[in-house]
Amino acid sequence: MGELRDCPKCGDFFNYTGVREICPKCAMSEEKLYEEVYRFLRKRENRAATVDRIVEATGVERELLYKWVKKNRLQPALFPNLGYPCDNCGRLTSKGKLCDNCANELKSDLNKFEAGREFRRSIEENARATYLAERKKK
Repeated sequence: MGELRDCPKCGDFFNYTGVREICPKCAMSEEKLYEEVYRFLRKRENRAATVDRIVEATGVERELLYKWVKKNRLQPALFPNLGYPCDNCGRLTSKGKLCDNCANELKSDLNKFEAGREFRRSIEENARATYLAERKKK
């Protein structure tokens, strides 16, 4: 059984069942917008359209385009200039939460952190071994 929620778009109450975050009325209007955007992108001359161009031509909200790309309803493989903002820098990406640059930077930072931790561990082990060796000489 669902729970009663306010629609974040129109404010009406609706029975939330876990499928959509918005009421059925707003979902239908979103679906109509999606069909309009998809018809626009299916034309050969519009397949390489940018997010700005799609917003300008169809009047759809930028956030809706990002949502559809994230959910793979609009696939960047078919429409190469589509994407959604990276959670770190805001540059458009088409997979994951981070763009390639931010992901590579994060991996580099993690590798540096691991190398530093290994270096500290080896110093501690060497200091412990030296202390024990000096203690045995006495």
